[in-house]
Amino acid sequence: MSTYRFALITALLLLLNPFVGRAQDFVWTPELQRTYGDLQKLIVQPAQPILSTESTRNGVRIFVDDYTDMLLLVTSDDDRLFASISDREDERLEALKRLDDASPWQRVLMAEVRLHWAFVKLKFGKEVSASWDVIRAYKLLAENKKRFPAFLPTYKSLGTLHVMIGSVPDSYSWVANLLGLHGNIQQGQQELQRAQADATFGLEAQLIDLMIRAYVIKFTDADRKTLHRLVSAHPDNLLLHFFGATIEQKSGHGEQALAYLLSRPYGKSYLPLPVIENILGDIYLQKGEYTTATTHFQQFLATYKGRNFLKDSYYKLFLCHWLAGQPDAPSRPFLRKVITVGRTTVESDKAAQKFAEFYLAKGASANQKVLMRARLASDGGFTDSALAYLRPYTEARFSTVAEKAEYTYRMGRIFQRRNNPDAAIPWLTRALALSDPDQLSFGATAALQLGYIYQQKNDRTRARSFFQKAISFKRHEYKNSVDNKAKAGLSGL
Repeated sequence: MSTYRFALITALLLLLNPFVGRAQDFVWTPELQRTYGDLQKLIVQPAQPILSTESTRNGVRIFVDDYTDMLLLVTSDDDRLFASISDREDERLEALKRLDDASPWQRVLMAEVRLHWAFVKLKFGKEVSASWDVIRAYKLLAENKKRFPAFLPTYKSLGTLHVMIGSVPDSYSWVANLLGLHGNIQQGQQELQRAQADATFGLEAQLIDLMIRAYVIKFTDADRKTLHRLVSAHPDNLLLHFFGATIEQKSGHGEQALAYLLSRPYGKSYLPLPVIENILGDIYLQKGEYTTATTHFQQFLATYKGRNFLKDSYYKLFLCHWLAGQPDAPSRPFLRKVITVGRTTVESDKAAQKFAEFYLAKGASANQKVLMRARLASDGGFTDSALAYLRPYTEARFSTVAEKAEYTYRMGRIFQRRNNPDAAIPWLTRALALSDPDQLSFGATAALQLGYIYQQKNDRTRARSFFQKAISFKRHEYKNSVDNKAKAGLSGL
């Protein structure tokens, strides 16, 4: 074959297959495929020796190296480890930038590295730097979509970002537009569905889609069945068991969350996840099993190296003693710990700090203990217990507006969780009315739940009104999550 003919055939092949480039720059070798699959299960031990045998010029190896570091950092929350390896982000981005820019993998893997570090930085309180990583990742993925629209790996993270952009409250949407970020929740979900057909990122895309349904939109019975099938199909996947438990706990199904954690895989090759002890403590606290809950919170504090969830854990230890009817004096040191340890990056730590400051300054009435028991039981889906706590009471039994608002809100949520929305509506409406003048958080969450109820009833006008009302509450510790869910509800209308 002449040199001319060979060059012509090569050029034609490149035109017909836009994914062909310098093939050696992005190679999913069998070892890298197996290692990445193990990392997605939180199996880390065999990864390092395998990675050491792979070419340092292979962009896939760079990505898998980075994924390993991300897992180590977000599961440990270790500040010293973060400080010692945070410069690897720039090193890896530079290495990827020098590889074949004609390959669709280059921009995808650069975006993945940026998103890894955005996630890490958020965990360590570096919100501004994390935001810039997200913006740059978005631009890389948007460019890749234009250049290679059929390349499925692009859509896993691009779909996620489009959901995030679409859930930004209207009052901040101009910022996203100014930065060139465009997208909506429906578009993002469609892209995540598309990504699930990808052999490499399909499982991750499916899990992200379920998490978005649980944390941003609304988790349905059909979603719950899908989650159960996914976890059951991967009995050796610790990550799926962990996220399955957090999703079910968030959705108020404590028993199912507990089942996922108790059936999780064990072994020295798995990454340690101290936060599982914190979640187990939460579930047993919701069940009213205070001694067992105390053991799990203490185990978490003994093994965890980070600064997140410390305030939350000491607050929960206080609750275990307080709700068990122990004397007030031995319980107070736990609340004093809340004030001095950790940081307030995550919402649960912010809520713990607020409670500790209020209780140490003013104490709490006996009624607040009843409300707390009902709240915990209801949040875990143990509605028989929650209703039993509150049935002897009426609104008139509570002395402050905040207590009255919480009582009516808890009653509404109990009936809502028991699939009796018509019984829930008057309670939630009353909670909203009581909360509105002082902008109490119960009003924002009551408005959100009323939006969901009327959305389910297909009363779009009332649903829209309540979602907008939820967003209108300006100052409360759950504003980010409530606003995101309300915006998603509006988008769904």
